[in-house]
Amino acid sequence: MSTLTPVFMMPGGIELAIILLLVVLLFGANRLPELARATGRSLGEFHKGREAVERELIEATTPPTPEIGAVPEAEPAD
Repeated sequence: MSTLTPVFMMPGGIELAIILLLVVLLFGANRLPELARATGRSLGEFHKGREAVERELIEATTPPTPEIGAVPEAEPAD
């Protein structure tokens, strides 16, 4: 029996601690809250943009529905 080893696995506790240590060394402890805030804002803007594009795609692909009680427009006579 052969088992497939996934190429990408989620990091465990030790790996996360090492990554956090490297981030602190690279950016400094004082800049971490600022970096986290900027990342949160970026993700929020990304989600807003994605939702806007999805709305536009849905509006472009669905035909307009006539309003209830609306009188159809008459075609001009020649």
